Amino acid sequence: MGKQAVVIIDMLNDFIHPDGALTCPNGAGIVPALQELIEFSHENEIQVIFVQEAHRKNDADFRVRPVHAIKGSWGSDFIDKLRPDESKGDYVVQKRRHSAFSYTDMDLFLREEGIDTVAVTGVWTNVCVRSTASDAMYHTYKVVCISDCCASKDEEMHLSGLRDIGIFGEVITLEQYKEKNAVVKG
Repeated sequence: MGKQAVVIIDMLNDFIHPDGALTCPNGAGIVPALQELIEFSHENEIQVIFVQEAHRKNDADFRVRPVHAIKGSWGSDFIDKLRPDESKGDYVVQKRRHSAFSYTDMDLFLREEGIDTVAVTGVWTNVCVRSTASDAMYHTYKVVCISDCCASKDEEMHLSGLRDIGIFGEVITLEQYKEKNAVVKG
């Protein structure tokens, strides 16, 4: 397998905090697994990319969804337990649409870093995670989805997103991901 990036999608106050504008009911439950994944990635020299929804105040997205994640607001900020650490090489991609590839520098960054495999995680499995995974495939990246590091409103929505991603990507658990990607030291 080539060089990878772990993509942490929208673990923001508006999606995870109980007072958020579009709280994902199961989002807080994946925080410990994501913390474990990020630590593992840092220890094994896997690039970590944090995706941050950051809308302008009158964004066209709000014609179909409630106002949320306004750039610079509390809602658009990362939750305290999952913040990028630039000293460890974490990179932040801001987006205004569901996919981390739509009108962002995601593809440019991945190509500059020689990354060929994208492991998607975060919220909502059936919306932003699936959209990012689809666009990764369209941009010719290999796609991995770490199933227990993703969440949606309910199990049906979560499984629907995983089923769709599984058509073109590999859906595995955190433990399976770690087994496949641990760097042998010594």
